[in-house]
Amino acid sequence: MDRCSAIYGDIFSRHDLENHDESSARLQSALAGIPEGVPVIEPFCAPESDLARVHTLSYIRMVKEFSSHGGTYFLDPNTFVTSGTFEVASFAAGAAVEAVNRSLDGESCFAFVRPPGHHAEPDRAMGFCIFNNAAIAASAALDRVNKVAIIDWDLHHGNGTQKIFSAEERVLFCSIHQGNLFPHTGWVDEVGTGTGKGFTINAPLRAGSNIADYRLVFEEVFIPALEQFRPDAIIISAGQDALFDDPKSSMMLFPADFGTLTAILKNATNHSLALVLEGGYGPSHGEAIHYIFSSLQGLPPPPSTGDPHHTTRNIVAVLQKMWR
Repeated sequence: MDRCSAIYGDIFSRHDLENHDESSARLQSALAGIPEGVPVIEPFCAPESDLARVHTLSYIRMVKEFSSHGGTYFLDPNTFVTSGTFEVASFAAGAAVEAVNRSLDGESCFAFVRPPGHHAEPDRAMGFCIFNNAAIAASAALDRVNKVAIIDWDLHHGNGTQKIFSAEERVLFCSIHQGNLFPHTGWVDEVGTGTGKGFTINAPLRAGSNIADYRLVFEEVFIPALEQFRPDAIIISAGQDALFDDPKSSMMLFPADFGTLTAILKNATNHSLALVLEGGYGPSHGEAIHYIFSSLQGLPPPPSTGDPHHTTRNIVAVLQKMWR
């Protein structure tokens, strides 16, 4: 079996708020899917210099200041800070960096972190996210390699990651997500700016999309883009909230489908993968994690069936014309 590992620590339970969707309970549900025998590694705390790779110093100081006061504060209508948040979020960023380092050394690694990160912009929290873990890890990886690709399969568009790397030609950002959903970004015409133009690819799918829709986008758009871009590292913003039973989702993915997506990326690129947990709130989340690890270990996923929607075919046709 191919080498793989997980990163997790009890530190991630310290950023918590009773009855909030983004809770430590959802992380425990995900952890239940890690197969027996997979090494679980303690996370590392990212220094502020790593946070500052993608976030402004004033924003970092603000999160640190709120955390030092005790109590609970909201940075936006759904993103909270408690006394442990700054430390926990720093460990989340550090875990993401370590996952990428391990992938560069030939071991696929999944960082099970809280809070998530892909909505966090350089100077603001958003959508449960404090620091942009995947973006920090990508920036750190660019100290070792020339190019990094980020594949975001979370139900929601990774607006923060896109904004951070919009003008960066060394980072390819590919997002597949439910269209016209929070944060209402991620349309096909958002392709990057300046020297980064063409290195952002968005596939906003209709509600009710299934694995056939996802496969079409991956096989006809994302994989060809990866083959042309030739990244040295691949990071997956791994939110499993597109599952059929996720309370936030109107998609029709099933747990085995995430094994399929993992296998597509792994087999087509011959890369060890770094995965960083984003969303995922439904009862079958742990089962999806199990299928992801099965694919990371080199086991074939169950066959998938179905046909893509005509709207997905149209999106793919547009993206194929637009990508460089």
